[in-house]
Parts: sequence; structure tokens; C-alpha cells
Amino acid sequence: MLSIVHVLSSYGVGGQERVALDLAIGQKQRGHDVSVLSLAAEPDGAMAAEFAQAGISVGRVVKHGGLDPTLVPRLARELRRRKVDVVHTHNPLPLIYGAPAARLAGAAAIHTKHGVNPGSRGHRMLRRAAAQLTHAFVAVSDTTEIQARKQRDAPLARLHTIPNGIRLDRYAPDPEARAAARVELGLGDAWVIGTVGRLDDFKNQSLLVRAMAPHLSSTVRLVIVGDGEGRPDVERAIAALPDPRWVVMTGRRMDVPKLVHAFDVFALSSKSEGLPLVVPEAMAASLPIVATAVGGLPSVVDEGVTGFLVPVDEAALSAALGTLIGDHERARAMGVKGREIALARYSHDRMVDAYLALYHQARE
Repeated sequence: MLSIVHVLSSYGVGGQERVALDLAIGQKQRGHDVSVLSLAAEPDGAMAAEFAQAGISVGRVVKHGGLDPTLVPRLARELRRRKVDVVHTHNPLPLIYGAPAARLAGAAAIHTKHGVNPGSRGHRMLRRAAAQLTHAFVAVSDTTEIQARKQRDAPLARLHTIPNGIRLDRYAPDPEARAAARVELGLGDAWVIGTVGRLDDFKNQSLLVRAMAPHLSSTVRLVIVGDGEGRPDVERAIAALPDPRWVVMTGRRMDVPKLVHAFDVFALSSKSEGLPLVVPEAMAASLPIVATAVGGLPSVVDEGVTGFLVPVDEAALSAALGTLIGDHERARAMGVKGREIALARYSHDRMVDAYLALYHQARE
């Protein structure tokens, strides 16, 4: 049995936190002692409750403002107290502090890169220095690995790719959940384009709102699930529509596996991505995908088979959405194929086993 600690920036709701949760659940099911530490102060984000409900011990070692020279020794003390075998960091801040702390505690240091992770020159230098202390540096897609190589994020000999895996059973098509979600959101029998994600500049939901403008009506609706610092921009884009009432903003929701069944098409208008979990999750719910061709998305969406990939361009996105709005049978056929492919490619067990094999290799 291994003692494993996942280190996160916070317990906020996001893709990296969900990967860590699914990974921790799989590791616990295989008999390992798994816990998670946040570097953020209270109050906790919503993911803390999800970890706790899954039986994963939740804790924190708080980072103070700015560059915090006390965090590495404080984190190392906590890791030694827990007698940790493996420290698994997720994204830049936990890498910078968690990798040296893991070494001081005598634990294997594993890091997962979930996206592009832009930052200042100084911040990139800190990340590269910390990456030298990892036993393994993991990218979540081939595209993310290429980005890591170009950015010189880590020693090439320690660079691995493990695609994200998902507990896809939660997304099986469910007519009752679809009917209930549509009643709750007031969608009636409309054809629904939906998206899920943190509202921010990178996710670029304002572009999706503008691209949907010529299509929206009482029979074609847009649903945006999520919250974040980009909400005012999205709200301004909605207010600029000829008729804003055809757009529903749900805010942050923790019941996404139920809500996605209200959709007929899943859309993603991001400027950059790693391998976003939400797309294979939507595919598992039998939804066709219309997404921008950024990051790892071209490795997820089979063009013309499970959906459409477009540049980050309003006209192109609008045209692709219009194709499926005008051809429901094609959209449904893409959704059926997408579910088949998602179940074959994005196995949760495969991801858990791959990481555990890497942990054991790092400790040899």
C-alpha cells in the first residue's frame, strides 16, 4: 500500500481538481492511503466536500502572499508527518512548492501538467527549477507534451503522457434526467446548445454567445454552466443579443452529470486547452461536439465523425453550430458515435493504473 498525497492550488471547481478527485478515488479503491492538500486558505471551494464524500482526507498547508519561502519547509513537515510515499502535484503553484517539499520528505515527486500554463519569465524559471526535482512530469495529452517540450518545462527523460480518464458511467444517457433538467431550466422542447466550464478569458464563452446570436430563438437555446471572473464579460455579450432571454446561465453547479442531458449539442469556444475532461464527458452523454481546434481537442474530437473542429473565429463557430442546428439526425448520429469512442478511449481504470505504475517506477 502506498501513502499518496495530491497537492492542489485550491479546492475550487476546475478540470485539474476533477482529475485529481477521480484519480484519488481510483487509488483508494485499489487499497492505497490517499489524501489531498490545498495551498489556499479557508473558506474551501466546493471540491473539498466532493473529496471528503469520496472518503479522501482533506487538508491544507496555506501559502502566504507573494513568494513564500516558508511554504516548502512547512509542507515538507506535513508530508513527513503523514509518512508519504508519493507526492502528486497538479499545475504550476503546487509544482513550485510541492516538488522540493517531496524531496525533503523523502517521497517520490510526480507532477501533472494540465494545460499551457502561461506565466511571467520569473514564474517559468521557478517551474523549470522545481521540475528538475520531479521523478516524473506528466502531460495529459500529446499536444500538452509538445507544449512542455517547446517551453522546456521539464527534463525530457522524465516527460510522460497519460491521457485523462473519466468515470464515464455517470454520463450514460438518461431520459428521466434529461426531462427533469429541461423542466428546471425552462427549456421546453427547444434544441439546446450547451457548454460547461469556468467563466474566464481562456474558456472564451463570450465568443460562443456571439456565434449563437443568429441562431437563437424560442426553438434554439443556449445554456452556459459555470462561474468565474469572466462572468461580467459573458453577461455583457448576452445583454448585447437581440433577445437575451434565449440564453440560460446556471452559475456554478455540482450536478453537471445530470445537467448535460438537457443539451443536444456540446460547444467549447476556448482559446487554449490541455485535454478538457468536459468534452469526453459530453461525448459519453451521446452529445456531438463543436469545439475550437486548440490544445488537445483535435485528439479528442474526430472531425466530421463525433463533431466539428473550428478555428477561434466567430463566423466559423457559428457555421458549425448552424450545421447541427439544421440537421438533428446528423447531430444524433455523431453523438452515438462519440459515446462509443469515449468509452473506448477514456477509461478511468487505464488512467489510474498508468499513474500507479509510474509511482512504483519512481520509487525504484
